[in-house]
Amino acid sequence: MTFSHVLQPFPTQITQAERQLVVFQGNHYMYSPYPIRSQTTRVRLASKTVESYSKLGNPSKNDEIIEYGPFRDVAPFSEDTLKIHYENNSPFLTISNIVRTIEVSHWGNIAVEETINLRHTGAVLKGPFSRYDYQRQSDSGISSVKSFKTILPASAQDVYYRDEIGNISTFHLQVLDDSVEVEVRPRFPLFGGWKTHYMIGYNLPSYEYLYTLGDQYSLKIRLVDHVYDDQVIDFLTVKIILPEGARNIQMDTPYKIDRKPNQLHYTYLDTFGRPVLVASKSNLVEHHIQDVMVHYNFNRILMLQEPLLVVGAFYILFFTVIIYVRLDFAITKDPAAEVRMKVASITEQVLTLVNKRLGLYRHMDEVVNRYKQSRDTGTLNSGRKTLEADHRNLTNEISSLQARLKAEGSDLADKVGEVQKLDGQVKELVCRSSQEAERLVAGKVKKEAYIESEKTLTGKRQELVGRIDSLLDAL
Repeated sequence: MTFSHVLQPFPTQITQAERQLVVFQGNHYMYSPYPIRSQTTRVRLASKTVESYSKLGNPSKNDEIIEYGPFRDVAPFSEDTLKIHYENNSPFLTISNIVRTIEVSHWGNIAVEETINLRHTGAVLKGPFSRYDYQRQSDSGISSVKSFKTILPASAQDVYYRDEIGNISTFHLQVLDDSVEVEVRPRFPLFGGWKTHYMIGYNLPSYEYLYTLGDQYSLKIRLVDHVYDDQVIDFLTVKIILPEGARNIQMDTPYKIDRKPNQLHYTYLDTFGRPVLVASKSNLVEHHIQDVMVHYNFNRILMLQEPLLVVGAFYILFFTVIIYVRLDFAITKDPAAEVRMKVASITEQVLTLVNKRLGLYRHMDEVVNRYKQSRDTGTLNSGRKTLEADHRNLTNEISSLQARLKAEGSDLADKVGEVQKLDGQVKELVCRSSQEAERLVAGKVKKEAYIESEKTLTGKRQELVGRIDSLLDAL
């Protein structure tokens, strides 16, 4: 049998430099409904230092062991107070409350999180706490708790340890063959009467704990796990969150627990909630670290629910954007706004056509340069015909757009007309440039005179193109 809270600190308050003394009070005899012919009671203490102990039957003491008896012919239900006052500097840690949450996912993961309220139930610290003495002297605060080891399953991963302030980095993780050891070190050492609150969590692969046959599932996992050696838990609450759609839920426990009404838990992409099994139990020790079995049915087609919800959400979003962009939700129409939109559209077309027409002149310059090298008159004449035809088409289209601007009452029509006039002068200069090249090839003009004439024509042309660009910027 394991007894909890049977050691009482005496004195109840000690300073940082003092050692902790406790009183154990029990029964000299084995409490039994049967008569006992012979019995020996052996008490193993935590240290050799004993202040006092009861002297029934002339007990013998050997280091940390006190032996009573043997007692002969003990009557049923015999009681006699056994009392020992001795030194015990063991860490008197007690978990006053622990909430263990186990979330099962059929996508391959089981998330475990424990929220723990931990307190030191030994002799209360009397007087101030000196950090200097605590670090300098090895026996200062000998009954305090600096750290303790928590043992997690061997497949635990993504371990985190934090409190209300945030993540606690003063913990060490050691991966062994059969377990994962976490050395938990609170933000401050725990003295008698002090307490701390923290959370520790990790992930487990579901294939090691979840068994399936068709649509029947069984979860086998520990109801409570190892927090520290010789742990004592005053009150435990376990919450097992099953996948959404689980039904026909049954829970088999290795010992009696208090079942609470099932709850619902909502997380990402849940519609009607995930069933939560809630159970509680008080006064637990290490012997309670045993497996619990949860049986339930689950239709695998429900695993498509979350992906379909994501697809549907994106579909609705895109469809809403399409409707918002394409439809006009204004109650009244603004004629001026419609006119501005039409004028902007026509102006954009004018800019495109004018730039395309200026490109014709650059193409004609290339034709003239090739002609001066090859002296092929057919190439020059073909380039002239192409220029005339394309220029006529583009000019007619621009004139048509100018008429539409004028019909809309826009003053931009006058600027387009000015562009048309300047473009006529540019075209004339381009034609003169091709004629001068033809005269140069035929030997009717000297090269020096041609160069001077071409320089003059190019300067005038650049001036006109600059004026056209200024007008286009103003459109």
